[in-house]
Amino acid sequence: MPREIRLNAFDMNCVGHIQQGLWTHPRDQSTRYTDIHYWTGLAQTLEAGLFDGVFFADVLGAYDVYGGGVDATLRGAVQLPVNDPSLIIPAMAAATRHLGFGVTCNLTYEPPFSFARRMSTLDHLTRGRIGWNIVTGYLDSAARATGLSGQMAHDDRYDLADEYMSLVYKFWEGSWEDGAVREDRAARVYADPAKVHRVVHDGRQYKVDALHLCEPSPQRTPVLYQAGASTRGRQFAATHAECVFVNGQSMNGVKAIVDDIRALAVKYGRQAEDVKIFMGATVVTGRTEAEAREKFEDYKQHVDVEAALAHASASMGIDFAKYDMDEPVQTEKTQAIVSNVEAMTRSAGPTWTKRKLIDQMVLGSRQQPMVGSAEQIADQLIAWSEQAGVDGFNLSRTVTPECFEDFIELVVPVLQERGAYKTAYSDGVYREKLFGRARLPATHTAATHRVGSGR
Repeated sequence: MPREIRLNAFDMNCVGHIQQGLWTHPRDQSTRYTDIHYWTGLAQTLEAGLFDGVFFADVLGAYDVYGGGVDATLRGAVQLPVNDPSLIIPAMAAATRHLGFGVTCNLTYEPPFSFARRMSTLDHLTRGRIGWNIVTGYLDSAARATGLSGQMAHDDRYDLADEYMSLVYKFWEGSWEDGAVREDRAARVYADPAKVHRVVHDGRQYKVDALHLCEPSPQRTPVLYQAGASTRGRQFAATHAECVFVNGQSMNGVKAIVDDIRALAVKYGRQAEDVKIFMGATVVTGRTEAEAREKFEDYKQHVDVEAALAHASASMGIDFAKYDMDEPVQTEKTQAIVSNVEAMTRSAGPTWTKRKLIDQMVLGSRQQPMVGSAEQIADQLIAWSEQAGVDGFNLSRTVTPECFEDFIELVVPVLQERGAYKTAYSDGVYREKLFGRARLPATHTAATHRVGSGR
């Protein structure tokens, strides 16, 4: 039997997410992103398809590298405007029972104390269905927006993140003991003061002396996502992440990343199965291959190349507006997403051009789409799972919500027939559904901050 495939919808609280320009398609509804009913309807659709979760991307800055400004970004709605993803989650949770929610939050610009409270609140309101995609940011515009002159160096951001993680673990895992909440009306004791502890931290970046303001939520620590594929990012993922998001390249390239992250996790005292790998995927499917190809050609007519270049410029830290189509692109050291530059160099060679980049962006992003009948798509997903070792996929939206509706109607039944996809949800909180346990295991670094851990 094939391995069970996990699925997240990959989305963002904005008009244009990854596939730039497809918001202009007449059937696309992403311009309804300010309507809460759009999001609750999507949540119900995904739960009907037994999706494990919806994975929300987010950015705090604007994409202003291309041409040295935001004109192309604004014209093409390249993740601008963008609303806070965390605020739509309680409504989506109220409309569903099982769907999980992975939300991207940038730790660089938010104090650990207030952030820990926000995540605990979301975990309470969703009844234990919240996950956090840990990011350190990659936009200088975000640093300037929050009062800094620019962002820290790439690897230094991860050093800060390690300290940040130790602090939020102390709040979530160590401030309130199990049994601290008594809710004893007769004795007039809601919480036992002897079982609630101050978090005292004196570190390089943060100095804190405070109680966690929230009583323990169903999971305490949210399910931990992370998307770093650089060398330093993999070390961070192997230490902290439960679910790691990677982008698809060659089968061998992805397998090497998967094997490396799991080997590092074992090196750091964890189990290889403690880390699930989700690969980004774009799917265009139909009842037949011909129908899928026709849909694909229709979608291609709406691609916005300039918007795609604006997105790529910001994520790579390279202003492609400065280059002629066939001029070699200089890939000097960047503080943006290092793994994106590395991936482009692997696919196009050490000398690549804007034309080569555009040739790869067939649907408005660098992610090559899977196009085919439901059976062909199922074949590809199972092959990636079996041969590259990925556990699941973050399905990037194209024309929404029909891309998810098509996948659920056509591909899900084929995966179920082949034993590669669940036919019902299991009970429990988000982590329980993914790993069979409600809380982080004793081998995770967060467990060292629990009361009685000796630390």
